Amino acid sequence: MDRTQHWNERYETGSTPWDSGLPSVELRRVISEAKIQPCRVLELGCGTGTNAVLLAQLGFEVTAIDLSALAIEQAMQKASEAGVEVTFICGDVCSIARPSEPFPLVFDRGCFHCIRRDVGVGIILETLERVTAAGSQLIVFTGNANEKRDHGPPGLFEEDIRQELDGLFEISQLRPFFFEDAGGEQGPLGWSCLAIRR
Repeated sequence: MDRTQHWNERYETGSTPWDSGLPSVELRRVISEAKIQPCRVLELGCGTGTNAVLLAQLGFEVTAIDLSALAIEQAMQKASEAGVEVTFICGDVCSIARPSEPFPLVFDRGCFHCIRRDVGVGIILETLERVTAAGSQLIVFTGNANEKRDHGPPGLFEEDIRQELDGLFEISQLRPFFFEDAGGEQGPLGWSCLAIRR
């Protein structure tokens, strides 16, 4: 099964535990504490668009990409219902074209750790290199390998993140946090990373 079919099937069957439908509290915190001003932002692996909508509501000019056409359909509906404009792209993060202008901000909630596991960290780093320039900021949320779980996102250790991002980015903040799960439940342990392109 190819990656497109795999992710479409996950949305078709509702096997999407990461999709809580809740805007990320951690994303709000990072933007507020780092005083990130509204700008053009690219969300990688946007799913059904919950955080793309949040970013648009906060005044950002949002472009969001996901491999699943079904997820993008739901994201477009969500943005329409919220009365915000988001440019949604159904496509592969791994082969996204170099934009005419680099993005000042890239947000990734869970794409990095999946691509890293499935096709290799070099591929996602190539994507990040294409879509950013010196001074661009990256907010990335990944699974945290310090929590032992039978299920949940692929886990990384702190040294993994530092080693893998170091050539392209300078990490300005790296802290543990908990993802939100539907129903107000505490989700899996993650890493919240804010980095600046070298």
